[in-house]
Amino acid sequence: MEQLPVVRRHLQLGLLFSSSTTSSSSSSFRLSRRLSRRSAMARPPILSLALPSETGRVLSIQSHTVQGYVGNKSAVFPLQLLGYDVDPINSVQFSNHTGYPTFRGQVLDGQQLLDLIEGLAANDLLYYTHLLTGYIGSISFLDVVLQVVERLRTVNPGLVYVCDPVMGDEGKLYVPPNLVSVYREKVVPVASMLTPNQFEVELLTGVRITSESDGREACNILHAAGPSKVVITSLNITDKLLLIGSHQKVKGQPPKQFKIVIPKIPAYFTGTGDLMTALLLGWSNKYPDNLEKASELAVSSLQALLRRTLADYKAAGFEPQSSSLEIRLIQSQDDIRNPQANFKAESFHHSSSS
Repeated sequence: MEQLPVVRRHLQLGLLFSSSTTSSSSSSFRLSRRLSRRSAMARPPILSLALPSETGRVLSIQSHTVQGYVGNKSAVFPLQLLGYDVDPINSVQFSNHTGYPTFRGQVLDGQQLLDLIEGLAANDLLYYTHLLTGYIGSISFLDVVLQVVERLRTVNPGLVYVCDPVMGDEGKLYVPPNLVSVYREKVVPVASMLTPNQFEVELLTGVRITSESDGREACNILHAAGPSKVVITSLNITDKLLLIGSHQKVKGQPPKQFKIVIPKIPAYFTGTGDLMTALLLGWSNKYPDNLEKASELAVSSLQALLRRTLADYKAAGFEPQSSSLEIRLIQSQDDIRNPQANFKAESFHHSSSS
């Protein structure tokens, strides 16, 4: 915009000196063209590229609720607190999560997702360090997500794809059954990090998990299929709740594996899986070679938040076990930014998976 007055002044001078030679008017025209071309070319730099942070830029494709904290509402704010630029694409926009008596809203389809990606691409805005995906309800949408992974990796071959393969829990599927094979055959091979729960890891590997050894073996199967990092976020084994993590630093080599024992809280919370995966992305990127530390910090944040949520419901006179609880995300931001690592990882030895 700054160049326009210069052009205008130049043209006025041309009118005042109408006796000037033709060559001077043609040079005026050339200058005018040069200025307009320069103003069209002058794009501001993409600062996340020009001045990259120590963290990164995350494209997060998840659900969105107007009220409450699930999907992107559960993941975006914690990642921002940990220093990431986060660009959310809302796969659905609902009034509230589907556990309420009713909900209303819209569902994004695969073509609409592609439109958004094309819009970013047209402006050279498709550079991301991370892609994060959570609940996806249809094969057509999941197929487009796979196209997005490929597209992002043509721009940044080092893209880290963190996938929470949300398919169900406690023996119950909440996606169409044919989504399972798409995850197993197409998504797992391109993921950098997977964060399934016990039911989901059993679906992906065909291994029935009744022991820590089974959990470790399931991680090995997933490593062989693709991702270098696997975190089974919740395993119920002999009345204990565990997280099992596995990091295969070199393909074909035995992974580093560990467990964290997690206290059981007698209540059901929504959005915790989405939050846990976001925290694992955030901390494992800050500690790329130390998945144990990243998991300790993620678990510690989540446990502090759940305790606060429980205490606040009780303070309001509500019996927490009688319904699913909305997490107290905003009130727990200090626990997200600076968690006290109260939960420690115990390493398994390479020699055996027992």
